[in-house]
Amino acid sequence: MTKPKALVTRRWPAPCEARLREHFDVTLNLDNHPLTTAELQAALRDYDVVMPTVSDRITAEVLTAEPLRCRILGNFGVGFNHIDMAAAKARGISVTNTPDVLTDCTADIAMLLLLMAARRGGEGERLVRAGHWSGWHPTHFLGTKVAGKTLGLIGFGRIGQAMATRAHFGFGMPIIFHTPRPAPAELIEHFSARQLGSLEAVLKEADFVSLHCPGSPENHHLINAERLALMKPGAILINTARGDVVDNQALIAALKARTIRAAGLDVYEGEPDLDPEFLTLDNVALLPHLGSATTETRVAMGMKVIDNVLAFFRGEAPPNQVV
Repeated sequence: MTKPKALVTRRWPAPCEARLREHFDVTLNLDNHPLTTAELQAALRDYDVVMPTVSDRITAEVLTAEPLRCRILGNFGVGFNHIDMAAAKARGISVTNTPDVLTDCTADIAMLLLLMAARRGGEGERLVRAGHWSGWHPTHFLGTKVAGKTLGLIGFGRIGQAMATRAHFGFGMPIIFHTPRPAPAELIEHFSARQLGSLEAVLKEADFVSLHCPGSPENHHLINAERLALMKPGAILINTARGDVVDNQALIAALKARTIRAAGLDVYEGEPDLDPEFLTLDNVALLPHLGSATTETRVAMGMKVIDNVLAFFRGEAPPNQVV
């Protein structure tokens, strides 16, 4: 039986690449460079399956490739807002993703950012590395306490719940949250949580706000200038969801004016093209999209992509098909 011809747009962990070679006539991106629009279009013309990542912008323009050979995009990641889903559907291309396997690691990063922003960890580390630390004194790098403070979650799916577990049971933080649909009563009881009727209500009450909502057109710039203005002056915003959920310029303005205390970011609108103004601010902790960056999770993600694509070529419905 002829193996499906596959292109993998970025390097994967070694166990995943070994399995790819077993099941596909695979081409790897050996120098790991970001593919251009022209290269992505060529991939759609020349391969049965393309396996992109969040850094590959599969736009409507990319999806105009002719003649079209690609039948499925096996996306390495949970989010798929980098893929024009309507255009993929119109071209008859299936799309799969990798849910479930990165829940704990992403929640770990959200908690790390919360602690870094609250306790000014990034500032302190930079001071020590620069050789400017002159010793302890009572008013040096005063941050804000975490234990017992109220955590507001925007989104209460798997990652939001994992964040609530760390915050509530690890740091004694009361949990409030907002989702479009009512949460199960047993889940609310488990965390002694309160589901509030609006995003705005969470922003007004929370000491920390952590975003765990999907990257979708309706969530574009969900956190804008008006909503940032509702937050407490001492509040901290954490984003490990999707960069475009937050209006960069509005957040930068709020951080500069100190209308909120700080932020912790792992994702950015237009990444990796980070707005240079973020680099001028001490009251923001910045990480380079590390949410799923553990060996265990990235291997699991790659294996899930392969499972989805193999099911597709067996004529079965892929377990994680989104289009």
